[in-house]
Amino acid sequence: MKLSPWIKILIALFCFAIAIIGFMIKLPSSFRHYDKELHALFYFLAAAFLNILFAKRNVLIHIVIFVFLYLFGMAIEWSQEYSNKVFHNRIHGRYDVEDVAANLKGLIIFSLIWLVYAVIFSIYKKSRPDKEN
Repeated sequence: MKLSPWIKILIALFCFAIAIIGFMIKLPSSFRHYDKELHALFYFLAAAFLNILFAKRNVLIHIVIFVFLYLFGMAIEWSQEYSNKVFHNRIHGRYDVEDVAANLKGLIIFSLIWLVYAVIFSIYKKSRPDKEN
């Protein structure tokens, strides 16, 4: 499906708005034991989503997405800490270095899979003889 760049940006902004809201509310108690795994999974899926939407197999765009998501994760953690100071009641949590590390873990795992895919696709494309019409 071919989408215009503006539609892609709108889809991404909508998803990030939902993610911000999701990260700012407290997790249900049944999920709190899996907090780090959920962080890694979210950032893995967010990287996959944005790479499919924007990067395809472009390494530079992949790196930009990686850095953006890493900084986004740190900003969310700082926002949680700041919201506790402003509202004086704990909306969510605090700045947690372990959450940032889990975010990075999800990004790295996706990047390794993406890199293998990009290399295999590149090798496959080079090994195919060009078709002449």
